[in-house]
Amino acid sequence: LVWATRDTQSAPLEKIQIVKGWVEDGVERSEVYDVACSDHGVPDAATNRCPDNGARVDTASCAITTGKGDADLATTWTDPDFKPDARAVYYARVLENPVCRWSTHDAHRIGAPLPKHVPPTIKERAWTSPIWYAP
Repeated sequence: LVWATRDTQSAPLEKIQIVKGWVEDGVERSEVYDVACSDHGVPDAATNRCPDNGARVDTASCAITTGKGDADLATTWTDPDFKPDARAVYYARVLENPVCRWSTHDAHRIGAPLPKHVPPTIKERAWTSPIWYAP
């Protein structure tokens, strides 16, 4: 079971992901699974990804799209590639809809052009402590 609730001082939630890590033949591996999508989206079975919810940012004003994203996301999830005899580590991460990056806010505040070496927006995220599985 994974459940996330929006910070009312930030953007709505876009999705919850489960990140899995393991070692196979001496090589570190990882896989990211989108498990809960906002706006009634469903993860694609072939790609494990949520559809784009259409949330955008007006970088001139830093206004975010309204009506996109959710205040809460929750689901149950079972690893489709689970191997009971293999060690693994799992953690959940939650992504918000995009917002202006701090450098974009600063550029607007001082009347400077947007920096070209960094993207003007970012998707804030939170993550859980890991869950370690050992056979």
